[in-house]
Amino acid sequence: MRGVLFARRFAEPIARGEVDLTFRRWRRAQVRAGHPYRTPVGRLHVDAVDEVEPGSVTDADAVRAGFPTADAVLAEAGRHAADGTPLFRIRFHLLDEPDPRAELAGSPPSGPECEAIAARLDAMDRRSAHGPWTWASLRAIAREPGRRAPDLAAGAGRETAPFKADVRKLKALGLTHSLPVGYELSPRGRAVLAHREP
Repeated sequence: MRGVLFARRFAEPIARGEVDLTFRRWRRAQVRAGHPYRTPVGRLHVDAVDEVEPGSVTDADAVRAGFPTADAVLAEAGRHAADGTPLFRIRFHLLDEPDPRAELAGSPPSGPECEAIAARLDAMDRRSAHGPWTWASLRAIAREPGRRAPDLAAGAGRETAPFKADVRKLKALGLTHSLPVGYELSPRGRAVLAHREP
């Protein structure tokens, strides 16, 4: 979920359905009920988002959130928020269906599709406030799959965070995959790059 990060230890309990709640302190809700979100532990569908009083959190809620007690939940929720920041209770479930983005990445495009994607990348480069980056990023990832994002960013003379944000745009088009460290081109990305640079 945008704004909701989970430690890897939550992946298996979420997959088993044991964890289906989380609590976050936000100035305003960062997710909406009825929407799917990609997270480090999988694609989650948000079922409900409610602002709650800290005193209403029970130990039973804590267990459903992967913590032993309500106090532990509140301590974790408050680690990165100022005192008095509203507390939100988010109920969710893991989505079992395939990620459309992954399916897109695995489908090499036809010639006309390659042309359309290339035109879109060219347009993104023209609109960029920091200069052309799409094709350069694809080439860098193709040359060094699995290289750390900070290293790729440094090689492009860029800061890591905006570089990673741009690579997420390429991933949304199905052109890259995230690896445990770094990235690689997807079959779709390789086809598009080969079409541009045979």
